[in-house]
Formats: sequence, structure tokens, C-alpha cells
Amino acid sequence: MTLDQICAQILDRPATPHRRLVAIVGPPASGKSTLAAALAARLTEQGEEAAVVPMDGFHLDDRLLYADRTQDRKGAPHTFDADGFVRMIEALQSTDPVVYPIFDRSHEIAIAGAGRVPATCKTVVVEGNYLLLQSAPWSRLHALWTYSVALHPPMDLLISRLKDRWIEHGKADAQAWIDTNDVPNITTVLTKSAPADIIWTETPT
Repeated sequence: MTLDQICAQILDRPATPHRRLVAIVGPPASGKSTLAAALAARLTEQGEEAAVVPMDGFHLDDRLLYADRTQDRKGAPHTFDADGFVRMIEALQSTDPVVYPIFDRSHEIAIAGAGRVPATCKTVVVEGNYLLLQSAPWSRLHALWTYSVALHPPMDLLISRLKDRWIEHGKADAQAWIDTNDVPNITTVLTKSAPADIIWTETPT
């Protein structure tokens, strides 16, 4: 399926209720942000103003993770402000502008109020690992999605991309972090998510 075909299917769906909310779901390093950006750009080219909202802005701060003793599982479902994220997605159903945080990976910190979906935007492409997770509170999101796309690259490709990512960001124990943190998160996404409307296996063009 091409980007244009996905766009056509999205635009054929009714808004929920005032905006179309499109979920791009996949494990870490599966290409979610690349596909989301390409899809939003193609929709905008076709006259449908679209924006991308990443889930990563709802990472809990490291100070909270250390207080909770969950710093070694950063990126797992319980290390996000899941309730806050759900409330933000619910707010996107309105006709109002919606402000959201953006995660700065170079500093491993979320920046509050760094992104905004304007009132004129009619389609929002949301990308993240746990948008279709079947456990609460994530499961409250399922009914809000107008359309959903899942990315399932092979494990060896995910591991290669993750290794490159962590080396680029100066993580000395990149392989150990992948083995003890990223791989469990990948498994969670692949085995505990509800089915998406389609599975994407192509490179955006």
C-alpha cells in the first residue's frame, strides 16, 4: 500500500468527532517518526492540513524515574505519563488549538509547551510505541483513533538501528541497554497491542 492509498483511506474516515486522529504504532526504532512526517506532509500537499504529535513528550522525567526506581526501564509503558497523554489525545477531539510537550533526546528531557496543533488542523498523526496497548489507561485510546498503522520491522533491523542511535547519543553500554530495556519494550509492543487497520512494510515515498 502506498502513502497516497493510506491518505485516501484516512480521508474517507469521519472525524472523531472534530479531527481525524491517526495512530502510527511500532517498537522503538521502527520508523514511526519517519512515516508520520511523510504521511502528514502528503496529507497537507493534498489540501488536508495535518500535524504530527509524538508520544515521547510524555516520558516521565529522570528525577521521577529515580524516585520510583524505574530508571532502568525508561521507555516501558509505566515510565510515561500515560494518563496525561490520554487526556491530551482526548483534547485533540475538539476544535481548539492543543499544546503538547516534545522530548529532547539529546538531553533526555521533555520540554513542556514546545509543540502546538493549531485550530485549523483537521488531521493529527500521532506516533508512539503504546498507542494500541491493551492495558489501561492506554486502552482508552483505541476508540479515539480514526485510523491506525502498525510497523513491524524484523528484530535484527531494530537492534541495528537502536545500536546506532545509542552510540550516536554517547551511551557507553548501548548493547546492554538494548538487551535489558529495548528488547523487552519491543516485545511488549509486538505482543500486547491491539490490531491496527494496516501493517506498513514499505519505505515512505
